[in-house]
Amino acid sequence: MSQVDTVRGPVESADLGVTLMHEHVFVLTADMQANYPDEWGDEDQRVADAVSSLQALYDAGARTIVDPTVVGLGRYIPRIQRVAEQVPLSIVVATGVYTYEDVPAYFHYRGPALNEAVGAELPDPMVDLFVGDIRDGIAGTGVKAGMLKCAIDAPGLTPGVERVMRAIAKAHLETGTPITVHTHPGTQTGLHVKRVMCDEEGVDPRRIVLGHSGDTTDCDHLAALADAGFVIGMDRFGINLDTTFEARADTLVEMVRRGYADRMVLSQDASCYIDWIDPEVMSMLPQWNYTHIFEEVIPYALEHGVTQEQVDTMLVDVPRNFFEGR
Repeated sequence: MSQVDTVRGPVESADLGVTLMHEHVFVLTADMQANYPDEWGDEDQRVADAVSSLQALYDAGARTIVDPTVVGLGRYIPRIQRVAEQVPLSIVVATGVYTYEDVPAYFHYRGPALNEAVGAELPDPMVDLFVGDIRDGIAGTGVKAGMLKCAIDAPGLTPGVERVMRAIAKAHLETGTPITVHTHPGTQTGLHVKRVMCDEEGVDPRRIVLGHSGDTTDCDHLAALADAGFVIGMDRFGINLDTTFEARADTLVEMVRRGYADRMVLSQDASCYIDWIDPEVMSMLPQWNYTHIFEEVIPYALEHGVTQEQVDTMLVDVPRNFFEGR
């Protein structure tokens, strides 16, 4: 058993309960919100909406969520603290950088970007920032990050993505904090994660969730990643623009049938508010909400041969073991 940092302070891993490993509270474009705040509207109302949504998630059975909202996704911890004070749900927040291509402009002329100019190998300042968020807390709030987060999508292993990935790996090795990686299984970017973070940087794949793995129906590929030691994130239930509910659910059922319930976690990648998507598009995703797993995915899985014990494994045991490093 070990302690896991949450917005309200550390909790024992045994007390995490039913844990959704990839849910956001708010996903925002910080510059747009600062300069064009009309769509955001009233701050108090947004917080109240989030409290209501997360209370519904708690009432559905969840006890903990991991919110991997980092730099690039509009992380603002004081707002999350306001929400967490009003709901019994535990919220684990993250540190890291979210990019598909380049590092944020802030890092363009810092650290390794200056190696050639100075003729020396400079440390990456990202590592110290991430470690500080974990050990000291985020932006003076006292809230400590309990997860590290980076991303690799269809553009692949760009120099910027690789730089962030290696900084995340180094911060993990210094702190022991586990990692979640946004991946693009259609182009098998999990293999890049294996080479860079595990083979070259030395991270144990058992400490990494390969997020969004359920975006593919290629169970052979997912099985290979699970066999390599990774935790497989079946964590976009409800996002059915380029796929279907049945495709996602049937992939889960097949992976369980193959014996991988103890290597998978479940989630929806939902949020209370996301400014990345036109509201009219959001209306086309009626299942993309916090309770979809409990109301539709789990009943479907149980009807198709998955047992309640296997559901509990994915929702309780795997997250607990992941945080404990087992």
